[in-house]
Amino acid sequence: MVVNAEQQREVLNQYGFEMLSLCQSQLEKAKYAFVNHDSDLAEEVINTEKRVNALDLKIEKDCEKFLALYNPVAIDLRFIMAIRKINFDLERIADHAEGISRYVVEENKAVELSLLEALKFETMFETITSMFENITVAYDEKDVKMARKVFKKDKVLDKINRKSFKLIEAEIRKNVEITGQALILFSVIKKMERVGDLIKNIAEEIIFYIEAEVVKHKKKK
Repeated sequence: MVVNAEQQREVLNQYGFEMLSLCQSQLEKAKYAFVNHDSDLAEEVINTEKRVNALDLKIEKDCEKFLALYNPVAIDLRFIMAIRKINFDLERIADHAEGISRYVVEENKAVELSLLEALKFETMFETITSMFENITVAYDEKDVKMARKVFKKDKVLDKINRKSFKLIEAEIRKNVEITGQALILFSVIKKMERVGDLIKNIAEEIIFYIEAEVVKHKKKK
């Protein structure tokens, strides 16, 4: 069966959507495993990383094949460029989910709820979930306005991240015995902040693909 460029582009689009859904699921499971110290779920995330890597390679190879076979221009070329970069960012998000899960497997105790509350961990994750929802709609419906919503939300994550060191220092001063947990949580907060940056990158690529507008490094007037 002969597959034309339009059909192959749709196949790639579906693979991209699958990767987006899979990586969001990985992060959600990692968060639940971390908060509830669910080592079984954490192991599931770690094992599923193989599936993420396989899909990552599949998308990369199919993008290269599309470039070689169809010599795309204009919107088709922007689509391939965007898919490759989005795929790269999603794979890195999955890496962060795996990293969070490894803390659960390696540690024998859950992080104190008071620590999670002090650092607004739940707020951070809810913001990331909302950003994922935005880029999912933006990707599926080619909705630039929805993609732009993530930029403001990413600032919420940056603010929590900036305050995290002083907050953790204060919590350790109250109870030095939580030092180990506090340092782990500090690392997880950093990973979550980086996930926010990666989601923002994805939003920028969606905008580039749809409108041919380069948002990255753009300064506000």
